[in-house]
Amino acid sequence: MRYVKHRITQQPDTWLTFAAECMTCDWKAKSSTDGAPVDVECMTHTGRTGHATFRRSCTSLALVERAE
Repeated sequence: MRYVKHRITQQPDTWLTFAAECMTCDWKAKSSTDGAPVDVECMTHTGRTGHATFRRSCTSLALVERAE
């Protein structure tokens, strides 16, 4: 058995995806490659419902390769 170094990077030609969901109801923001519209949707939801707590996520596709 031997140790092989690896590195993890973002998969080329992919983008980050931003999403959010209300922690009070079943509402979810439309996912986007830009976080600002998701935040605006959350603030709009708060204005309409008074719900103020959201789970926000930022997702990327990872690639693990041998580091040689």
